[in-house]
Amino acid sequence: MPQTQTQDRFLTGRTAFVSGGLSGMGLSIATRLAAHGARVAVGSRRVGQEDELPFLAVPLDVQDSVQVTRAIATAEDELGPIDILINAAGITTEQGVVGHSDELWQRVIETNLTGAFRLTRAVLPGMIARKWGRVINIGSTAATVGWADNPAYCASKAGLLGLTRCVALEGAAHGVGCTMISPTWVETDMLHSDTAEIAEREGKGRTSADLIREIRDENPQKRIIQPDEVAALAAFLCRDEALGLSMDNIQVTGGALW
Repeated sequence: MPQTQTQDRFLTGRTAFVSGGLSGMGLSIATRLAAHGARVAVGSRRVGQEDELPFLAVPLDVQDSVQVTRAIATAEDELGPIDILINAAGITTEQGVVGHSDELWQRVIETNLTGAFRLTRAVLPGMIARKWGRVINIGSTAATVGWADNPAYCASKAGLLGLTRCVALEGAAHGVGCTMISPTWVETDMLHSDTAEIAEREGKGRTSADLIREIRDENPQKRIIQPDEVAALAAFLCRDEALGLSMDNIQVTGGALW
């Protein structure tokens, strides 16, 4: 479990909500924001399975509008109005267009794109009214680079970039910024589960570990991006002096295209 450290507490007095906040990048971001002084709530389908955490955890499936409304209301009742929204909930699947079911397509789009829209819609009016806010969407290089067996994921992240730009423009005159962080492969549970799915589908005797080693070796920096690198960037984007970065798609890749 990541440990909070003594850091510049520039977010003291701010309240943040992180979807997908009990694993991967979401957990790293939530932990980093708390270390910088923010009151943090995380929403996740994993609530009840977590260890002791330095923030509030509320049940949330972003595919469910009722749960979104309830989660935001709970967080604001407990911690105060939401100043920072991190849309980190995300899923992927290894399935090409041929044979792709409607149900699977819809589940990816609902989680990665529509869920972010629902959460943003819930908190944006308050940010605009208070003249300060940050919406940070966790995207992917998949927003701009295709992958033959991930059409739903690529489409969802491309859509999330479009949503980011619209929210940035809607909040621009009111001190509200919206930015997308688009990493390449990151050392998370999703990396391991996705590579395991690829290895099983290919049936070539390669393992998840083999594929992860290939991903590392193909990266120009010969490494895999770590969740805390994304968290550090997300925290920086919450600084007052980072408002000018609104509407940007910031890629964290080590020089990789995908």
